[in-house]
Amino acid sequence: MIKESELKALVTLLEDDDEEIISHVEKKLMEIGTGVIPLLEQEWETNFNPLIQRRIEDLIHTLQFELFQERLEDWKVNREDDLLEGLWLVATYQYPDLDLEELRQQVHQLYVEVWREFREDLNPFDQVRVMNSVLFNRFKFRANTKNFHSPANSMVNAVLESKKGNPISLCAVYLLIARKLDLPIYGVNLPNLFILTYRSQQSDFYINVFNKGLIFSKEDIDNYLDHLDIPPQEIFYDPCPNIDIVLRCLRNLIVSFEKLGDYHKSDEIKTVLTKLDDKNIGFP
Repeated sequence: MIKESELKALVTLLEDDDEEIISHVEKKLMEIGTGVIPLLEQEWETNFNPLIQRRIEDLIHTLQFELFQERLEDWKVNREDDLLEGLWLVATYQYPDLDLEELRQQVHQLYVEVWREFREDLNPFDQVRVMNSVLFNRFKFRANTKNFHSPANSMVNAVLESKKGNPISLCAVYLLIARKLDLPIYGVNLPNLFILTYRSQQSDFYINVFNKGLIFSKEDIDNYLDHLDIPPQEIFYDPCPNIDIVLRCLRNLIVSFEKLGDYHKSDEIKTVLTKLDDKNIGFP
């Protein structure tokens, strides 16, 4: 690891007007890797030269983006079963210091509140009604229709805090709690809408979390697709893996950043999506 004195010497060179020197310094710092981020942050706080601060900010973002990509690829290969970790990683694009364990605790608290209302003799429909009552009536989780394209709608930490989200993020929170309750609930990819399905030997139905947990049937999906003039496909009815949920969050982020005119961020997320998406499912 680089010594602090060496880092300070390199950072001082960022003030130089020679582009070749700047390029050399940036390359050297990039070679050191993400471990240099804390030292760069410390240097940013103590250095009052606006030019150097801006260049440090750019370097930190580039390094954090590299780390963001590495972590997501590692999650996909080794820990895809941990949905919350995948959602946390998506959120670290905007909140690089976000704590995963703190998120786990927040989800656990919601689970405890739902679990308190559960009884062993509840049928599947009543299980969902209990979930709906606690999340939508008591905690006031709801659709963020006013700011539908806000990037915050795809960040699990922001959704847990504001209790507002888009279809995929609200479904993700609902799904995390359902899994802790050992309920056979899974995500389903529909065009323009993400939903959940309750899939067991006794029951098979769908849940529209964006509409306060409305229960509906396969025939309702048929009608929905017919209204959109989209031919039915298995993907529109069957459970999807965690990676599809994370990929859909990333696609939503691309749309959000493009709506804001922040094409640099949307291009970065597109780069990540290209690396992670093996199926190339196009709809957001």
